[in-house]
Amino acid sequence: MQRWLWVKQLMSRNTLVVFLSLVFVTGSYAADLPLIITTKHTILMFNTEEDMATFNDSIKYEAASSLASIFSTPSSSDVRKEVIRKVDLLFEKAQLILDMRKPMNKVTVRMHSNEVQLQESFKKLYQQGGNLRGWYFFDNNTVYLNVKDVHEGMLAHELGHAIIDNFLSVRPPRATAEILAQYVDAHLFEELRKY
Repeated sequence: MQRWLWVKQLMSRNTLVVFLSLVFVTGSYAADLPLIITTKHTILMFNTEEDMATFNDSIKYEAASSLASIFSTPSSSDVRKEVIRKVDLLFEKAQLILDMRKPMNKVTVRMHSNEVQLQESFKKLYQQGGNLRGWYFFDNNTVYLNVKDVHEGMLAHELGHAIIDNFLSVRPPRATAEILAQYVDAHLFEELRKY
């Protein structure tokens, strides 16, 4: 009987050590993880709450306005809701402009804190340097942007690339896809009829 008690105590100690190790490792690792927000059509990834707020301020697409929002500072939960609403509205408007509305996998939108991080991502993906302000990468269904250099037209343009590449059975030539994505950006604020 004492033998089993000793094993039980040893297992309890080992379990505690493993648990504490996981807590400390996970705790330090969790600080490096991006802030992830899931919307109806996208998965948004920000490095910080501040990046999310910067993004929200940069995307001026049917932002909600009320007396309360004029006289108060929004909480991070309010900012999160506004970001979700804006991004989904932009996605749906891009689908409407392109007349390409069908269910598809969520598009990941990776928002980098600055241009250096954005260009590092480009180099990792393409194994070469580049100087793009943003792009869509089909292989992982992800849009890459810089929170300090983004606006609603740019986001809609890149989401347009994702919609085009995932809607058509065969991906169009690059020049054709670019023309269609530019069309989204150019007609973003126009009233459109649904067919």
